[in-house]
Amino acid sequence: MKFTKMQAFGNDYVYIDAIHQNITNLPELARFVSDRHFAIGSDGMVLICPSDKGDFRMRMFNPDGSGNALRSVGKYVYDHKLTDKTELVIETLGGMQHLNLTVTDGLVSNIRADIGEPRLNTKVIPVIQI
Repeated sequence: MKFTKMQAFGNDYVYIDAIHQNITNLPELARFVSDRHFAIGSDGMVLICPSDKGDFRMRMFNPDGSGNALRSVGKYVYDHKLTDKTELVIETLGGMQHLNLTVTDGLVSNIRADIGEPRLNTKVIPVIQI
C-alpha cells in the first residue's frame, strides 16, 4: 500500500489514494496506521476516492472526528498529479467543500478552503469512531 503522511495545523494524517489502490478492512487499517507506538502514527487516515458529485471524495477515519485534513487533500491530489485543476470541489460527509490552490514551481504552496459556517451538530455531521 502506498501512502503519504502530512501535517497541517497540528494534525497529522495518513493519506491514501483509494482511486488506484484497493483498500480493505478500513477500520482495522485506520487503527493500525494511527498507532503511534507500533505503526506509522497519526491522528487518523484519509482516503481519497472518486466522486460522482465533485472532483474527489474524502473519507476520513479518526478517533474524534476533528482535524484539518481537507486542505491537505487538495495538495495531495495536485502534487500527486491526480488533477491539474487549481479550483476543486471535494465531497465530504459535511457536504461539498471548495478549495482554491496556489501553485508555485509545479507544487501547491497555499490552499484556501471555503468551508462555510461551522457546523457543530453531530446530527448534521456524523462522527464515526474507530
